[in-house]
Amino acid sequence: MEIQLWREILEPYALAVDELVIKFTHIQKSLRKQDDYCPIELISGRVKTIASIVEKCNRKKIPLERLEEEMTDIAGVRLICQFVEDCYVVADMIKKRSDILVVSESDYIAEPKDSGYRSYHMKIRYTVETVKGPKTLNAEIQIRTLGMNCWSTIEHSLQYKYRGNIPEELRNRLEHVADEMVQTDRELSEIRDEIKAAREQRFEEERIVNDILLTIQNLYRFASRREAVRIQEEFFRIYEEKNMDKLRYFANELDIIAEGYRAQTTS
Repeated sequence: MEIQLWREILEPYALAVDELVIKFTHIQKSLRKQDDYCPIELISGRVKTIASIVEKCNRKKIPLERLEEEMTDIAGVRLICQFVEDCYVVADMIKKRSDILVVSESDYIAEPKDSGYRSYHMKIRYTVETVKGPKTLNAEIQIRTLGMNCWSTIEHSLQYKYRGNIPEELRNRLEHVADEMVQTDRELSEIRDEIKAAREQRFEEERIVNDILLTIQNLYRFASRREAVRIQEEFFRIYEEKNMDKLRYFANELDIIAEGYRAQTTS
């Protein structure tokens, strides 16, 4: 096939990769600007080289005239997440989009390949506007954690170096590292849960403290100054203990006291 024809075939795929990378980058930036947690850490994309396409066609017995129909990963986008749970969050985000049609999914995270490879693959259909009009093409999105990506990059380099025949010793070491990566991802997820719980507790504490201070401020209007000062000092003592149960109890009791004073002033 002539180089010029290859360029005509691959140009829409390059456009698709560029657009998808821009769209996922927009999602990433938007969430970060809103101070919301963003499950996407890194974004990259690529179009297969001509040499890689020809090699895969030969290996998979794909006729060149059937190339675009049968090869679904000419265009590829990779989304890197911090945690395993994030991979599934991102996959759900993609499935809800109207501009991306998910054709099939392969969960190599839940069911890794024999080599130890782990990733979440989504085969999609995506439409680009070319100079000749709209073109709907196949593409692939890979979603994985930083650890999965590191392992996959090393494994791919070894496959290339040894032409697919990695020595048994290295293969065993790779499988061992894959197992270690699974454990690392699991422990990181547990740490993430602890961070999330601590963050939620901090937000709850801030809300309760704000409500208490506002109520005490109002008490200076309804109760005697002496009573308001006593309650305020009691609050500071409890706050110093950093005991959420006591703080919640104090807030509830304070609401009852404040409601009583409000009732007196309106009766």
